[in-house]
Amino acid sequence: MPLARQIETYTTDYIESLPEGERAELIDGIIYDLASPTPKHQSVSLELVTTINNYIKAKGGDCKPFIAPFAVYLNADSYNYVEPDISVICDPNKITDKGCEGAPDWVIEVVSASSRKMDYYLKLFKYRTAGVCEYWIVDPDKNRITVYNFESLEESFEYTFDDTIKAGIFKELVIDFKQLDI
Repeated sequence: MPLARQIETYTTDYIESLPEGERAELIDGIIYDLASPTPKHQSVSLELVTTINNYIKAKGGDCKPFIAPFAVYLNADSYNYVEPDISVICDPNKITDKGCEGAPDWVIEVVSASSRKMDYYLKLFKYRTAGVCEYWIVDPDKNRITVYNFESLEESFEYTFDDTIKAGIFKELVIDFKQLDI
């Protein structure tokens, strides 16, 4: 899990003052330093965002996919700031020069050794309560994808990298993990 720094309650002002290249997330006023992603992590993120972006372009959709580092000011407060690996935002009014103001429609986190507990527990709760519609946890080390569709179901579904998974927020988007170059 990323190392938490808790000396005081931090706000997004602190995040915005970090030196160039230093990244951290802020959850309920607690700072979590972010480690650099591994090549495998980057490969998985790139393959997924490319597939999603190609689908949106082919369908002429209004949604926009973003890849980390991309600022998401999750709640209407100054105590929560995250950088999901992939954010899909369908409301253009949420996109500002700073990033996304409010919950993305779809968030994908690619698990790394340092982010495991954050992705599976803390962020799961934060994304659900902030209004994210769909949350995928992609875990390359465990060959597992956990899918949460918060709009229609409160249960999760487990898949492997041998499966084909339908995205909940799009009618026809199906991602075949066997076809991805990861």
